[in-house]
Amino acid sequence: MLMRTDPFRELDRLTQQLMGPGTWSRPSAMPMDAYREGDEYVVAFDLPGVSAEAIDIDVERNMLTVKAERRPAAKAADVQMELSERPLGVFSRQIVLADTLDTEHIEAHYDAGVLILRIPIAERAKPRKISIGVGTGHKEISG
Repeated sequence: MLMRTDPFRELDRLTQQLMGPGTWSRPSAMPMDAYREGDEYVVAFDLPGVSAEAIDIDVERNMLTVKAERRPAAKAADVQMELSERPLGVFSRQIVLADTLDTEHIEAHYDAGVLILRIPIAERAKPRKISIGVGTGHKEISG
């Protein structure tokens, strides 16, 4: 029900390490987990150090796009950076959602640096019982 559109994620991660932070025109990929829990899909994105206001979530047809920006922390004038390994810049991820998911009722929750999206399965995609009618006679079609 969930399709990944990023087959080169590991290559993107290595490239990002070599080329530096992402920009709005060339964002870096963000790590995620996706799984089914009951009647909904859950997608969790790791965004440590990103404020909720810096996260943008869009759905257009079946394309889910999550973009976030981590800016450098404000430092006093007399601070000298000794080591900087935490990635900064723009992060983005796009996921193609199956037609069986209800994109009108996606819920988003952000806590402790993890963005969690809950996407319900559409009613039309859930299993259902079909009742069988019992007929007492035959109808003849004339033409």
